[in-house]
Amino acid sequence: MKKSIFTLAIATFVIGSVLTSCKPNTDKEQTAQESVDSAKVAVTAAEADLDQARRVATAEEWQAFKDETNTKINDNNAKIAELKLKIKKTGKDIDKAYQKSIDTMEQKNKDLKVKIDSYKNDVNSDWKSFKREFNHDMDELGQSLKDFTVNNKN
Repeated sequence: MKKSIFTLAIATFVIGSVLTSCKPNTDKEQTAQESVDSAKVAVTAAEADLDQARRVATAEEWQAFKDETNTKINDNNAKIAELKLKIKKTGKDIDKAYQKSIDTMEQKNKDLKVKIDSYKNDVNSDWKSFKREFNHDMDELGQSLKDFTVNNKN
């Protein structure tokens, strides 16, 4: 009899210990969940502030870039007009090939103007890649004009 009471007492103690240790710690869970929720709110607010800061900085940078680009496009138009006048004065057969090159450069310049005018400066657009690509195209056109005048003088 002593053995069965002793076994029953140990079994009761073990079952009680297991049940007590498996009880969820709701206070700690609730505090942790509140911390996670407040951190999510803080991150969302910080992202909104960052987007606003990017938008303002990009707008100022965009306007300066657009003004600079329009100046370059106008300079290119002047160079192209000057080249057209030089071609008309010479009257050589090779001028037909030069005329095609000039027309191509003029079209590229017009395309760049359209591209800069149609660009939507908003958060969804990739400003850095647009700027890099546009500057590359503008530099290529400028180099073509420069090389053309060097080749034309020979």
